[in-house]
Amino acid sequence: MKKSLVLAMAMALGVTASAYAANPFSDVPAGHWAYDSINKLAAAGVIEGYGDSTFGGDKLMTRYEMAQIVAKAMAKGANVDKLAAEFADELDTLGVRVANLEKKADNVKVTGELRYKYMSKKGDANENATFENDLRSRIWVTGQINDDWSYTGMIENTQGFYGESANKGDEDTSFARAYVEGKIGGLNVTAGRYNAFLANGNIYDDKVDGAEVSYGDKVKVTGFAGKATEVDGGNYAGGELAGAFGDLNLAAGYVNYKDLNKDDIGKGLDNAIWYVGADYTMGDVNLSGMYLKGDMSYNDVDEKVLDDDGWTVGLAYKGAEATEAGSWGLFANYYDLGGQTYIAHTTDANTFDGVGFKGYGVGANYTFAKNIVGTVAYYDTENKLNSKVDDQRVWADLTFTF
Repeated sequence: MKKSLVLAMAMALGVTASAYAANPFSDVPAGHWAYDSINKLAAAGVIEGYGDSTFGGDKLMTRYEMAQIVAKAMAKGANVDKLAAEFADELDTLGVRVANLEKKADNVKVTGELRYKYMSKKGDANENATFENDLRSRIWVTGQINDDWSYTGMIENTQGFYGESANKGDEDTSFARAYVEGKIGGLNVTAGRYNAFLANGNIYDDKVDGAEVSYGDKVKVTGFAGKATEVDGGNYAGGELAGAFGDLNLAAGYVNYKDLNKDDIGKGLDNAIWYVGADYTMGDVNLSGMYLKGDMSYNDVDEKVLDDDGWTVGLAYKGAEATEAGSWGLFANYYDLGGQTYIAHTTDANTFDGVGFKGYGVGANYTFAKNIVGTVAYYDTENKLNSKVDDQRVWADLTFTF
């Protein structure tokens, strides 16, 4: 790289000096076309020459020499994002934190998701064959607070295309997420309104107002507490111990809910749920399973009607990746869960309002183009209190992310 090209790029940085040195380089006379610019850069400390009073404008530069110039310009506050990215490896060797520059230049990010869903339903759980048809929009805003802390917010809108509210402009819009994530010492912390995914979603997969603290990597201890916003008056607290051992992941945990679904006199259900689970990956195949045990009561009287234990198994092959067009996956799950073992289950099947359900779901997903993913699934479940009450549904969605 010629010094004349380097000079042209350095001039574009807008680096200035308060005072000029008197003819700093013997091979750049006062009448030279680049004299003033070289003089400014030398006075600012961005360029130094070769130490023998020469600038060497016709010599080739190494990438490390160029990286030194960029590093010094960065120290002067010059906007050199493109040059910093080009010479990232060399700057790293020189100890320059390019990542910090990127964070400063791109502190707030806005991303989004648009999902169209169609679902048909039939079975004894429905008076007639029915369907759901809606469009859900999500806008995510992420901001970097400092090196250790970030903020995330999400606005969600759902427009129904079927039923009394369809196309009337009264669709649901809410500020559905608002939370911070960061570190305190060796602890990872999440706090605010976020989505809690307890027991891999087998107990709860929905919004909460709460906090979660975890410690560890391959072996992780997690504690959490808050209010389950989708369950009237329900507060919760618990913890989990999880470990990753190569292709095998193990987890065991406990969640204690208080005052779920309060009645007219202000009393609600209490439920303490224990669980153990595992998943194993064999190449493109993942096998998972979980056992759950609940202990529900109302006003200190134990629940006698609902089953207090349950289990679920899952099998998945590959999986559609939004960033990889043509990627695809298959999945299958079987459920046999008592009413005391879940609060807001992650499945799209009918869970019969928490009285217990059993059945299966199978599906496939495919990435049609980058950030455009489609999913089709079939679920067949029945009420555990009355097996004659069943439900079959076909779920299909197309999701665009940006």
